[in-house]
Amino acid sequence: MAYTFTLKYRLADADSDPDVLVERLGEAGCDDALVGIGQPGRLALEFTREAASAEDAVSSALADVKRAIPSAELVEASPDYVGLTDVAEMIGVSRQNMRKLMLAHVTSFPAPVHEGSAAVWHLADVLAWLQGRGGYAVDAGVLDVAGVLLRVNVAKEQRRISTATAVALEALAG
Repeated sequence: MAYTFTLKYRLADADSDPDVLVERLGEAGCDDALVGIGQPGRLALEFTREAASAEDAVSSALADVKRAIPSAELVEASPDYVGLTDVAEMIGVSRQNMRKLMLAHVTSFPAPVHEGSAAVWHLADVLAWLQGRGGYAVDAGVLDVAGVLLRVNVAKEQRRISTATAVALEALAG
């Protein structure tokens, strides 16, 4: 099955030549990705990867990028963080219908990751909730990828927080 997802990276200063990056990515097996280098110091790779599972697709892509550009730092794996408009488009309803659905099921609708003028949810949480309700066109492949990407983003943040905590504790002890 083909899985579609995007990996966004921050690049080291030494990895700024777009032609060299594209060549290295191709040699490392990322020839199934569209490469975006529009923002200085950033790299976005939109993969459409054939694999036995979403987990295999994402983990092999992460490994291929690491092999091609060892200094690249993962910023975000998507689709994971979404607004109501994003979800509405995926399931074929209007944003207003999605909002009404959320408000009608305030106690069971997944809690947002961020609340504010624009709330943000984990896509996997909302798609799983919709699938549990029935009657919505939830693509199983998209749900699988969203679940894997949620875990990738959470693991990335856990590593970042653990590193920051270790540095803070070392400073207190020293």
